[in-house]
Amino acid sequence: MKLKLLLRALRYRNYKLFFSGQIISLTGTWMQQVALSWLVYRLSDSAFILGLVGFSSQIPTFILLPFAGVLIDRLNKHRIIITTQVLLMIQAFLLTILVFTDLINIRLVILLNVFSGFVNGFDLPARQSFMVEIVEKREDLSNAIALNSSVFNGARLVGPLVAGIVIAVVDEGMCFLINGISYFAVIIALLVMKIKPIMEQEKSHILKDLKEGFNYTFSFIPIRAILLLLALISLVGMPYTVLMPVFAKEILHGGPHTLGFLMGAVGVGALCGAVYLASRKSILGLAKVIVFAASSLGIGLILFSLSTTLILSLLMLLITGASMMIQMASSNTILQTIVEDKMRGRVMSFYTMAFMGMAPFGSLIAGSLASKIGASNTLIIGGICCITGALIFARQLPLFKKHIRPIYEKMGIIPEIAQGIQTASNLRVPPR
Repeated sequence: MKLKLLLRALRYRNYKLFFSGQIISLTGTWMQQVALSWLVYRLSDSAFILGLVGFSSQIPTFILLPFAGVLIDRLNKHRIIITTQVLLMIQAFLLTILVFTDLINIRLVILLNVFSGFVNGFDLPARQSFMVEIVEKREDLSNAIALNSSVFNGARLVGPLVAGIVIAVVDEGMCFLINGISYFAVIIALLVMKIKPIMEQEKSHILKDLKEGFNYTFSFIPIRAILLLLALISLVGMPYTVLMPVFAKEILHGGPHTLGFLMGAVGVGALCGAVYLASRKSILGLAKVIVFAASSLGIGLILFSLSTTLILSLLMLLITGASMMIQMASSNTILQTIVEDKMRGRVMSFYTMAFMGMAPFGSLIAGSLASKIGASNTLIIGGICCITGALIFARQLPLFKKHIRPIYEKMGIIPEIAQGIQTASNLRVPPR
């Protein structure tokens, strides 16, 4: 019964197909990410270049996201995702060819990263918004998001470990090839889905729709608070992944297999966090969970930065991975629950902008700081900022509850209130 509760979103055919395709495709994606970071560090031997390459892949996403959100609200999300997956597959095969022919260099890596950044500007918010079209009942949406996060982070566990072995035995090009092939799984899954047609919204000027989405998102305190904390975490917390090759090689004195273990530890922690969220029966209390997760992320980063042994580093990355996943997925769940359907694409584009869009600036800042004050000191600063952000968010919880409770009552998410409303509606004579 508990397993059935944990996997309840898989009863929907379309979500089951999406879930299955993602298992294979995301494993390849994580293999490529680890291989690409190792390739860049091997070619440049520079923490700054690592940050620059990360910046090049994420800044196009940041620029495009607000406009992409407007278009996603207007267009067929299913077709958008199929198109983006095909384009990302092509990018992976191009990387494969360049490595196998020994033509790869930092400039070409940056160029292909810019291309993938533009594609992800549409892909990421489209996938987030698409979730409500493949999960028929809204009460199962939080479980679907948590399961999706578990796939993402399960792939984060397997992908880096396999990548470390493949790089050591063959080279980075094989990881890119495997990733390209893995896209076939999710593309086939998308093609065999049966999606109910969604009534198109009335189209107005794109800038008017953009302004409407911005006003809706940032005038509502819960949405604004969640996005601002997520943006801060993305800016100062997430860039630790960019510096991971520095810790693997310079501080822990390892090779690609060490990098694979470190990234794998993040995946294990994140997977545990996803399972915890999937096992929750209700969305209630997630705001407090966000505070705890952001705080523990900061603590984990600080302790990891001070570690000089592999075992302690892996333990701290378990905590860091779990905290990051819980904070991100809890934020996603609350937003997906309270947002109006007609604004979903735009709000989720701002969510993706906060989560992924701030990362390029964080990567660039982290790479620059690490080259001047060291990778360890850079992460300590990031950890302190995460804890500070969590404390500021915690102070807004009373206002958060005030604004979001009426929505939960209306949706019947608060059982006591929902039962009270039902009972009152059945009474013929008002109670004395």
